Amino acid sequence: MEGLLEFISGLEELKNVPKDQIQWMIDRGDVRNLNKGDLLWASGSPIDELRIIIEGKYRGFVVQNGQEREFGLFESGLITGVLPFSRLKEAQGSAVTVEEGSVFFLHKKHFSEMIQTQLELVTAFVHFMTSRVRNFTSFQLQNEKLLSLGKLSAGLAHELNNPASAILRSATTLKEHLRALPENFKSVIKIKMTDEEVDTINNLLFSKIDQGLQDDIGLMERTEREDTIAEWLEDNGVEDGYELAEGLVDFGFVEEDLETIRDAVPNEHFIPIINWIENNLTTEKMVEEIGDASKRIADLIGSIKSYTHMDQTLDKQKVDLHKGIQNTLRMLQHKSQKQNISLELDFDPDLPEIAGFPGELNQVFTNLIDNAYDAMENEASKQLNIKTFRENGSVHIHIKDSGPGIPEEVQTKIFDPFFTTKDVGKGTGLGLDIVKKIVEQHKGRIEFVTSEKGTEFQLILPVSS
Repeated sequence: MEGLLEFISGLEELKNVPKDQIQWMIDRGDVRNLNKGDLLWASGSPIDELRIIIEGKYRGFVVQNGQEREFGLFESGLITGVLPFSRLKEAQGSAVTVEEGSVFFLHKKHFSEMIQTQLELVTAFVHFMTSRVRNFTSFQLQNEKLLSLGKLSAGLAHELNNPASAILRSATTLKEHLRALPENFKSVIKIKMTDEEVDTINNLLFSKIDQGLQDDIGLMERTEREDTIAEWLEDNGVEDGYELAEGLVDFGFVEEDLETIRDAVPNEHFIPIINWIENNLTTEKMVEEIGDASKRIADLIGSIKSYTHMDQTLDKQKVDLHKGIQNTLRMLQHKSQKQNISLELDFDPDLPEIAGFPGELNQVFTNLIDNAYDAMENEASKQLNIKTFRENGSVHIHIKDSGPGIPEEVQTKIFDPFFTTKDVGKGTGLGLDIVKKIVEQHKGRIEFVTSEKGTEFQLILPVSS
């Protein structure tokens, strides 16, 4: 091709290579024209040629579970394919021509001679290969982090929405409730009672408030109690007995308590007093609901900070593995609740802390637990078991799901970079690769056993490293 020497010599990656070495490469390669729809390379095909795009546009994509996922658009000047000293064996995706053009090809059989005789050319290609690997890995790691962040963000938004909605609902109800109190207060302030009578009412009321809401009562038992209280109230002249019964039962009032109140005050004051008590209980209940919801938000924020280990040093530190697992489960709680997953924890109470990087270990737990949830997505019965114990100077964390198991044909690939069985957008194939690297960074190892009854990942980490 006329002008090929000037074109290749003008590429940023090869501009410092002597032109005679560029010509050496051109003399041993060839230029091929590609039409729209032609494959520049196909997924799984051997990578045995260096390629330099001269003209045209080419779309790179991978197929995951029958769906295409685009990862780049390649244009004039791109160097791709196999390079000297590269260990690339086969294509991980495909590239199809979208705008016809031409590409220069050089077969790798010429690399041995290139390495021996064309020093500057080889050096330029090696430098380019190093940059390519670094940039590609950085991109994929960022993609994996964004996917993980998206999962956690969705879960946290869901978890925070519930208590936030509860606070708004209770605050609105409380405001409306307080507006109705002046009329009740008018009835109460007219009452004349002795100190002894007031003390009887106060002591009973605040003893119930101190006990707190009785939220462990079953539905049938609660209904029976409300019916009993409502009937007693109506028998004793309270017209809206059923409206008052729910609040009284919430705090554990029974017939005997109502009789104590009735006997302690004059008959004409019983109804205003019981209304006043129920009003106080309702106010207390809504305030307690607001407090509980606020505490849940505070706990979630605390879990986020503990999970990410913000504001902590980058040095190894003592890590409480149980705390890390619990925080991770809390971060992913929305997913387990949505799928109705049964969780069983078998923690060794004497498990020692280990020296490590807590944020990275939490990433290990996140990837393994999230994968377990995904594996059980279509199962009727979903059970996640997490077990910890110490053995021979190491701690063991076993995470077992009740999914269908890992197919035999992919078992040797699950720790490979970019290998995934998930749908497009649900994973990059780096999750288990990252897990393995983090575990190895902690001088540990990860193993797994799998069958049609489920998969168990086993983390083995030294107590000190």
